[in-house]
Amino acid sequence: MEFVVDVLERFFNMNAQSATQVMLHVHQQGVGVCGVYTFEVAETKVTQVVDYARKHQHPLQCTLEKDD
Repeated sequence: MEFVVDVLERFFNMNAQSATQVMLHVHQQGVGVCGVYTFEVAETKVTQVVDYARKHQHPLQCTLEKDD
């Protein structure tokens, strides 16, 4: 769980309290929103998070969804 909080702080500029809330939501619900960005920014963030998770051998997943 600390890894997820670190990712949220590092890549989504969340403070510790917000990152912890999002992490707990994801832990309980299976999914959560890290932010709303332009397509290009979101695509970059997904790539950064996935690469970082792989580098640290963590199974964290990050996906991109269109906002309605």
